[in-house]
Amino acid sequence: MPFIRTNQGTSQEVRIFYQDIGEGKPVVLIGGWPSSHQMWESQLDVLPKNNIRCIAYDRRGFGKSDKPWNSYDYDTLASDLDALLKELNLSDVTLVGFSMGGGEVARYLSKYNEEGRVTKAILVSTVLPFLLKTDDNPDGLPQEMFNDMEDKIRNDRPKFLANFAKDFYSVSLLNKAVSDEFLDWHQSLTLVSNGNATVKTMESWSRTDFRQDIARINVPVLIIHGTDDKTVPIEVSSDKTAKLLPQAKYIKYDGAPHGLFFTEKDKLNNDIFWFVNEYQSI
Repeated sequence: MPFIRTNQGTSQEVRIFYQDIGEGKPVVLIGGWPSSHQMWESQLDVLPKNNIRCIAYDRRGFGKSDKPWNSYDYDTLASDLDALLKELNLSDVTLVGFSMGGGEVARYLSKYNEEGRVTKAILVSTVLPFLLKTDDNPDGLPQEMFNDMEDKIRNDRPKFLANFAKDFYSVSLLNKAVSDEFLDWHQSLTLVSNGNATVKTMESWSRTDFRQDIARINVPVLIIHGTDDKTVPIEVSSDKTAKLLPQAKYIKYDGAPHGLFFTEKDKLNNDIFWFVNEYQSI
């Protein structure tokens, strides 16, 4: 199986699993919490047919990648992304970050893009710019909410993740946005991790302030978010990111949930294809 190795030959070495499909302009897909690269199936099955090379990888702690006990901060996660781009010798890359994956995009562009490997970025339903409620971020989400999530994960992770998925896709008695079988598949992807990695990455995406990272972004950006996102509400995330990146293209998917990579897969695939191949910044 294809892996890249970070910090080779040291006690900090971690194997990162990736999938590399197709030929053409490279697009690196960075998944959300707490899933694996397989969440991108609807993109991996379509985009390579249209002259796009898709690289999707499992964040450390998830999927087929190694699951160390520590080192789940965004500096480390962005370093893993940098190692992947260098190992595969990629250039003219478009990064696509979903949910917590937007953090890796922002931190990478802030810290590692001196060589200009990445030329465009797409932020889909991301946790940017800063989710936690603080004195200088009064519209954020309260720490108590994340504490409650941690307690539920530690008490019964499968039950928490099953309930989390329903909000993820805005499933209710009146709205069957996805099938029961799809929810089962989603659950299977999230359970490949472990409780420690699930909690520590949640601490990272809920507490990390990306506002300074965003200020350093100097490539064209497409922001996409669903207006019915119950997991990462649009008003505390992408609405604010768009104000910090006034030069970015911002597209709202009316009525779409957090998991729009599946519920709006055709629209998202078309927007990715358009942005990668046709969009020119003003």
